[in-house]
Amino acid sequence: MKHPPIDAPADAKMRAVGLSVQYGEKVAVNEVSLSLLSNEVLAFIGPSGCGKSTFLRTLNRMNDSIEGVKVKGSVELDGEDIYAADVDPVLVRRRVGMVFQKSNPFPKSIFENVAYGLRIAGVRDRGILAEKVERALTQAALWDEVKDRLDESGLGLSGGQQQRLCIARALAVEPEVLLMDEPASALDPIATAKIEELISELRKTLSIAIVTHSMQQAARISQRTGFFYMGKLVELDDTTTIFTKPNERATEDYITGRFG
Repeated sequence: MKHPPIDAPADAKMRAVGLSVQYGEKVAVNEVSLSLLSNEVLAFIGPSGCGKSTFLRTLNRMNDSIEGVKVKGSVELDGEDIYAADVDPVLVRRRVGMVFQKSNPFPKSIFENVAYGLRIAGVRDRGILAEKVERALTQAALWDEVKDRLDESGLGLSGGQQQRLCIARALAVEPEVLLMDEPASALDPIATAKIEELISELRKTLSIAIVTHSMQQAARISQRTGFFYMGKLVELDDTTTIFTKPNERATEDYITGRFG
């Protein structure tokens, strides 16, 4: 089967080509090809169960741990296939960080939550750890709120703070790409606004792909938006175009609330 056409700009940070994902007999993602550009926020929208979260997880091999999953096609990071036999998935995940829908701080101190990935990577020097933890918490717009309570449990923070703590944890190992799976869906409007401001700030140094159930959120924070339906990428374009003049009838139907 011929692969669908793919945009291939010179500033693509990641590229999926003909990517399909199967859970047993069920095809969750079907022949998706797209690029994630440098310093952009790329949003994925679509009804529940349409494959957008599964696709997102293929970008850092997070599906590897699920039994019976088959991935076909390729995913490139800076032109190298992350599914090649000689590629270590742990190193991929260091370069391509992930933030989940439900904040999942470890039952450790705020400091140790952020230092976790650094310690796994072999950083032992307390001074370097302290410096990197402070930088990550600052990047996650959380430092001023927690700098005097770094030894307290991360579980004692509010929901919005916990999500920013998880973002800081992902940022501490200095990834080049950040994947976010509905990072604000469990948060109140004020905490959501903080996460959105943070995403816009992080885009200056990272490429970000975000799955969101909120079309308003996609419109506010992303430069491009892809619409997924039944495992396929139906349409991908500038966010303004997707929301005002989509090419595909299915996209328009979803955006105007006719289904989904």
